[in-house]
Amino acid sequence: METNFTPTRKKNTSTVDIALGFSRIFVGILFLFSGFIKANDPTGFGYKLEEYFLVFQLDFLNDYSVWIAVLICGLEIVLGAFLLLGFYRNKVAWGILLLTVFFLFLTFYSAFFEVVSSCGCFGDAIPLTPWQSFIKDVILLVFVLVIFKYRARIQPILSNQTTRSLVSTLVILLSFGIGVYTIYFLPFIDFLPYKEGNNIPELMVLPDGEEGDIYEHLYEIKHQQTGEVKKVTDKEYMDGIWEDDNWEVVGEPTSKLVKKGYQIPIPDLLISDSEGNDVTQEIITNPYYNFVVVCTYVDKLSLADIIALDRINTTIRDLATDYNLRALLLTTSSPEVARGLQDEMDLVLETFYADAIPLKSMVRSNPGVLLLQNGTVIKKWSKITFPSKRELEEDYLAK
Repeated sequence: METNFTPTRKKNTSTVDIALGFSRIFVGILFLFSGFIKANDPTGFGYKLEEYFLVFQLDFLNDYSVWIAVLICGLEIVLGAFLLLGFYRNKVAWGILLLTVFFLFLTFYSAFFEVVSSCGCFGDAIPLTPWQSFIKDVILLVFVLVIFKYRARIQPILSNQTTRSLVSTLVILLSFGIGVYTIYFLPFIDFLPYKEGNNIPELMVLPDGEEGDIYEHLYEIKHQQTGEVKKVTDKEYMDGIWEDDNWEVVGEPTSKLVKKGYQIPIPDLLISDSEGNDVTQEIITNPYYNFVVVCTYVDKLSLADIIALDRINTTIRDLATDYNLRALLLTTSSPEVARGLQDEMDLVLETFYADAIPLKSMVRSNPGVLLLQNGTVIKKWSKITFPSKRELEEDYLAK
């Protein structure tokens, strides 16, 4: 019996170790990837969190959404790194399990009740629908349960306690530091349609050869003589039914997506002046240099934001005396609020208005600056990184 029992035990142990090892690598890399992608743009992830806050009536957290995003991103990176390194196995196993179950609940709730269109799991790099995210989390949970069950078998790859402590500290600092850095200095990689090098007018129209979404319109019609009620498509309705006086349309027609087509990257940019006139094309096709200062919410500017805006305004004023350029402020705030800021700070910027969604996509900073020419984004700066007059002249205007 001993002869038969020994190899069986080794085989079982080997199988468990293989499953545990694969699970650690898969989950660890996924957590690292997910964390780094979101930490690349915590401001954008913060906007996504605000959608969840709205759903669960936690609007009071909106002012802290970006820092909560940094916390979540950093936690994902730390857990992923520690799992691969084999550090703090019990705490890491519990952390990964709880976080996965939490995300599983959020994605299921979003998908089932159709309250959030995209989960934001991988930021804007890999947009996933709630159902896709839910399936991803279900698969992930299987591997997480393997890790949780056999967590006692996990061994750290570093035996020296001092070295482990040093590495752990560096991992934690790096994990949370990335998110903090990108809040102030913009994302390392810009996945948004207003990234440097993109031509805005080209991204606002359907390219030649592409087809947009195809919808089928449904009419509910009622026969006036028999009382029969049925639903017909727009094609069926136009194919003679509309000429029959016995049939009348009941209510408003509904639309159903039949085939998803090409998605225009910038479908929602509309810039208007204080009187509501559309000036979008006038601004985005300007052949000269355009300094577009994006200040999504004027009334939410902190003292540091106002100081930064004053520095940007002063630099642009100095440049305007020597160069043919246009400078404007884009905001979603009301004209009254914007005029108050204009008068208070003596801004040289022309003020125009746009919806918050495209403004938040333009630059992850409030305020932030885009340099445009012929509709192409030449450069983007946060409120901290906007350069001096001399640097702007040497790098752009004097060329």
